[in-house]
Amino acid sequence: MAVPNQVQWNPRYSVGNEILDDQHQAILAQCNALADHVVGTDPESDLKFHTLFNELTARAREHFSSEEDLLVDCACPTLEEHRNECDEFEYLVAEIVTTDNFDKLELQKFLIFWWVGHILDSAERYRACAASSPTD
Repeated sequence: MAVPNQVQWNPRYSVGNEILDDQHQAILAQCNALADHVVGTDPESDLKFHTLFNELTARAREHFSSEEDLLVDCACPTLEEHRNECDEFEYLVAEIVTTDNFDKLELQKFLIFWWVGHILDSAERYRACAASSPTD
């Protein structure tokens, strides 16, 4: 039987911005929480999974807004790339990565992989942006 993936925070995931790092950690925790509800087809487990999934997508929107604010403040050249990534995530969770198309285990694994990739990429791109931003 396949098992869900879980991931723990790793210091190399750090962007160097407390707000973004806290949000990234909370998103990973939310993905891990989904893992507790992938096995089983009882209505309560399904409801909890969907509730957590909806909370995760709401948290993602808030997080993307925080990232955009940082990028605007830093005049980061990757702002448009960031906006495209946000649009991609919105499209994926609205149209593709749904329980209509995938089972809960596949969704949970996808979300873990997507978010770890996003976090690692953010750490690489945004650390440099924050370091090069003008100081007050």
